[in-house]
Amino acid sequence: MSDRRTVLADAAIGVLADAGVRGLTHRAVDAAAGLPVGTTSAYLRTRQALLTALVRRLVELDQGELQAAGERVSIGSPAELVHGIAELTERRLTGEGRRRSLARYACAVESVRDPELREILVPRENAGRAAVRVFLADQGVPDPEARTTTLLACVDGLVFDRLVGGGGVRVEEIEGLVAAALRTGAPR
Repeated sequence: MSDRRTVLADAAIGVLADAGVRGLTHRAVDAAAGLPVGTTSAYLRTRQALLTALVRRLVELDQGELQAAGERVSIGSPAELVHGIAELTERRLTGEGRRRSLARYACAVESVRDPELREILVPRENAGRAAVRVFLADQGVPDPEARTTTLLACVDGLVFDRLVGGGGVRVEEIEGLVAAALRTGAPR
């Protein structure tokens, strides 16, 4: 993405987080970016182009965050996995991470009717996801790929719940999810 398009996509993320889907307009993005009226339209002519640029930027930022987390953290125990997930949920519920989370969920709802956005939002491989999968495999859980997907979907659900309802994710909740992911016996 060109520098100007990146600036516009970042501004669009903020507008979407603050004003919702209805508030996401070319003019609102111009204002949020501190650029002259018409700039967003010149670079991202349609609403679809604006949404696509916004979603691509969200994915880029999320992937960067998850890649960095996976590269700096080694998961050697359930407690370390819980700690890593707790850090992630905290980042997703506060500051700029909160704004990105709000924008991400708004885009997820939009993607129900938009296959292009849905394709961009498909979960991708990154070092964080790989670290969880390798840890679960090392612990002998059956089908570590599926368990990783389920665990991360549950974490995503907790983040969504707290964005909507307020509050933070408690460590005990994460411990319960990790314990469920680590079960090696047949489900009850």
